[in-house]
Amino acid sequence: MDLLSFTSFTYKHTYSWVLMDPTDKPSELKGLLQTHNLYNYILDTNVYPREPEPLKELRAVTAPQFWSFMSTAPDAGQMIQMLLKLVGAKKTMEIGVFTGYSLLLTALTIPEDGKIVAIDRNRESYEIGRPVIDKAKVKHKINFIESEALPALDKMLENPDNEGSFDFVFVDADKNNYINYHERIMKLLKVNGMVLYDNTLWFGTVGQPESSVPEHLKEIRVYIIEFNKLLAADPRVDICMVPLGDGLTICRRLY
Repeated sequence: MDLLSFTSFTYKHTYSWVLMDPTDKPSELKGLLQTHNLYNYILDTNVYPREPEPLKELRAVTAPQFWSFMSTAPDAGQMIQMLLKLVGAKKTMEIGVFTGYSLLLTALTIPEDGKIVAIDRNRESYEIGRPVIDKAKVKHKINFIESEALPALDKMLENPDNEGSFDFVFVDADKNNYINYHERIMKLLKVNGMVLYDNTLWFGTVGQPESSVPEHLKEIRVYIIEFNKLLAADPRVDICMVPLGDGLTICRRLY
C-alpha cells in the first residue's frame, strides 16, 4: 500500500475495528478473515509449506519495519504465483514495490530470461529487501524505476513496442490513481494478459454503511468504490474479486 494512504493512526486503529476475535493481533493477522486460528490454518497447512525460502527470509526482514503490514499477504502471494504460471508470464510489471515480497515472488516464478518493470517512488523501502533479492540471484530480471507511476507509464507508452507487450501487472500503489493506472495498463497489457489490483475491499469498508466507516478511511474508500464500479462496467476485461489480503481484483484483458 502507498505510504501516503496510511498514517500511524490507521495502523493502530483500523485493524482493531476490522478484526472480530479479541485474541487477534494486527501484526499477525493479514486480511479480512475473521479469526486468527482460521487464517493461521490456511498459512500453516497450505501456504508456508510451499513458500520458497527467499520469501520466508524477506518476510523476516520486513517484519520489524513500522509499515510491515503493507507487504503482500503470503496467501495472496501464493495465488499470484499460480496466476503467473497459468498465464506463462515472461514480461511483467509491478506498480508499488515496498520491500519487494511480490516482486521477489514474481522474479522466482517467471523464466530465467523473464523481465519485471518495478515502479516505486520510494527506493528506501526497496533497499531493505534488495539484499535478499540479490542473494536469490534474480536481480537481473528486475528493472527498478524510482518514480511516480503515472509519468513512468506514460514514458513507456511513448515507445510503441511496449503496447500490448506485458503478460502480467500487479498494482499496489496510491488508490486515488487506480483509474488512471487502469487506462494506461490496458494499452500495455497483452490480450489475455492479467492485471491484479490490491486493496479493492479496503479493510472491508466498501461493504459498510458510510456512517460506520472511520473518518481516516473514508476518502480512499470513495476512490475504491468508484474504481470497483468502473471495472465491473469495463467490457475490455473479465474480472474476479478475491477476498485475500485486503481484497484483490483479477482482470483478464479480452481485447
